[in-house]
Amino acid sequence: MYQLIRSFLFTQDAEWSHDVTIKTLKQTGGTSLDCLYGQKIENKPVELFGLTFPNPVGLAAGLDKNGECIDAFAAMGFGFIEVGTVTPRAQPGNDKPRLFRLPEAQAIINRMGFNNKGVDYLVEQVKQSKYKGILGINIGKNKDTPNEEGKNDYLVCLEKVYPYASYVTINISSPNTPGLRSLQYGEALDDLLGSIKAKQKELAEQQGQYKPVLVKIAPDMTDEEVAQVAASLIKNEIDGVIATNTTLERDKVEHLKHGKEAGGLSGVPVRRQSTHVIAQLKKELNGKMPIIGVGGINSSNAANEKLAAGAQLLQVYTGFIYRGPELIKEIVQGLDKKE
Repeated sequence: MYQLIRSFLFTQDAEWSHDVTIKTLKQTGGTSLDCLYGQKIENKPVELFGLTFPNPVGLAAGLDKNGECIDAFAAMGFGFIEVGTVTPRAQPGNDKPRLFRLPEAQAIINRMGFNNKGVDYLVEQVKQSKYKGILGINIGKNKDTPNEEGKNDYLVCLEKVYPYASYVTINISSPNTPGLRSLQYGEALDDLLGSIKAKQKELAEQQGQYKPVLVKIAPDMTDEEVAQVAASLIKNEIDGVIATNTTLERDKVEHLKHGKEAGGLSGVPVRRQSTHVIAQLKKELNGKMPIIGVGGINSSNAANEKLAAGAQLLQVYTGFIYRGPELIKEIVQGLDKKE
């Protein structure tokens, strides 16, 4: 059924299709209609961060920015769900068009720009959800907040989402908010992570529960830069890392329609880059924190490649757009093949 629905949606504008899908999932999630996409997934538990993930396949941030479809995605059998990126204040994001499919490459280019309804709206959606599983909330800064004040946006969001998240992801790697990626390096990164860690400890003491903090990084780094980021993550006692976000590289798609559009490229073309970063992180982190692998996972083979490189959990987005819920089942069923 998904392939039939996708065939229609792919004849329409990409963002229109996304919005219609989100609206439909919001209306049907947690109702009897979720049988249209719901499925039972074999239990393949993973223990990380003091949490038990029923299976290692999660939904990456960006698809459900406002946390409106949590119950629907839960019905599909994801082992965990990450919503966001959310910012302190609502913002419209970048000018349209800003979302482009590249079907020949099983890829997407987006320059959405953290369009979302604000952290307070997301928290209300989470509170209304029936989902009892593992929920990550991905936070960022508003576009009009200067970088030197950016950490305040992260601290505001961290405090608001902390009681409702299983873990919180710090997004400093989207290419679509000007200057954001500069927060991944040097003193700026240490300053941000040090402040985040202090707030995490404060909230854990206040609320009597420790929530892991993860950092999502970009694939467009040299091995030396990955080493520097890893050192900063260790120094600041961050709980985990998500590798990777979208890429600015275009060499694999520039010959395709929309291949030269500005924004972040996701899907199969980023697979090798992402896996390389994961392998470098494994080497540099030396087991000090878990890695969640994301980028170009469109099959069980691609998933096992990420696990072999050093990831302990996985996230899908673009592969899920192209394959639908069957991708989750295929990956979970294919996990044994790596053993």
